[in-house]
Amino acid sequence: MAIRTLYICYFGLREPLVQTQVLPYLREIAATGVEVYLLTFEPHLQREWNSKMLSDEQDRLANEGIKWSALAYHKRPSLPATLYDIATGAWAVARLIRRHRLNVVHARAHIPLAIAMMAIRLKRCRLIFDIRGLMAEEYADAGVWSTNSFRFRLIKRLEEAGIRKADQLVVLTEAMKKWLINNRLPGAENIEVIPCCVDFAGYDNAASKTEPSSERFEVIYAGSVTGLYLLEEMGRFFLEVRAREPRAFLRILTMGNAAETSERLLRAGLQPEDFWVGAVASYEVPRHLQRARLGLSFRKATFSQLAASPTKIAEYLGAGLPVVSNAGIGDVDDLLRTESVGVVVRDFTTPEFARAADEALALAGNANTAARCIEAARVHFDLHTIGGNRYANVYKRIASAERRHV
Repeated sequence: MAIRTLYICYFGLREPLVQTQVLPYLREIAATGVEVYLLTFEPHLQREWNSKMLSDEQDRLANEGIKWSALAYHKRPSLPATLYDIATGAWAVARLIRRHRLNVVHARAHIPLAIAMMAIRLKRCRLIFDIRGLMAEEYADAGVWSTNSFRFRLIKRLEEAGIRKADQLVVLTEAMKKWLINNRLPGAENIEVIPCCVDFAGYDNAASKTEPSSERFEVIYAGSVTGLYLLEEMGRFFLEVRAREPRAFLRILTMGNAAETSERLLRAGLQPEDFWVGAVASYEVPRHLQRARLGLSFRKATFSQLAASPTKIAEYLGAGLPVVSNAGIGDVDDLLRTESVGVVVRDFTTPEFARAADEALALAGNANTAARCIEAARVHFDLHTIGGNRYANVYKRIASAERRHV
């Protein structure tokens, strides 16, 4: 039986996450013979998209096997706007199911799950819940929601209903899979672990053009510097590296406010000449990573982080960089230790930073480390062999269930 799936994403098509994570996965799914439809929610749809732009983008994606539709995203007031998007999204999804005879709805995270569950009450469809993370706990850990708030409880009820209802679950980490099995599910046959994967073709190109700087020993961080991310702690760790390696220089690649980020690093004890903060285009990231010697990833090790798969770690490894990460983040501890491609920081004390700096510098100075990092990246995070193949497994199980039902 032919599988026709609708992937619901509560982001706009142009957003970096959609370009680097959603679309590459959908191309992989389409390559398996699944007929792929995509629904996104576009900020400022009327202002930023005209009919020709929409048509051109639809044609381009159609050539890649993806049939795209868009709805307007509403932001304020927050809860009413989201509820409105869920209602209009559910109606649109139900119409798409009927019009295109879809037999699968693939919900990326919790708001798309709410849309999907409303829609499939009107028209039967298989449901894939691509969990991506523990949304309620992430908002609570970031200090945005209270665990006693209506929103927290609402999202947890939605999550529990989605886990019970879904025909297939996708999670980012083995740690999350184990937690689901131990706490909610009797078996593991409907759970697929698919970490945040990367298309390493751009890294292969960068590798042939860029060598690490001999004038500087660059330590790099790429990504957000607010919320769960621990910029000051990374700054303090860098100072321990700097004390041992006078050429050390910290480069922060972020879309965040450069002035505020710089001020926080200065408060951590760095000097202006010790670092650079700024944004670069996504296609330039591999070149910057190739020039560095260590990649940093420090974030709050809260309960929600058992579901986290930081894309930056896959990117660092793909560029041949050993990783320094704090403990308690998804599967990262096991990965760095078993593959010998990084250092796990157990706490944020000066003696622990000193120990980690010694180990990180030893790894960076080992001639075999870069090759080992690249190999680990391909084994664990390759878009095609890991991401593509595991999504193919999900849809094969869906297809098998559909055949049995018929």
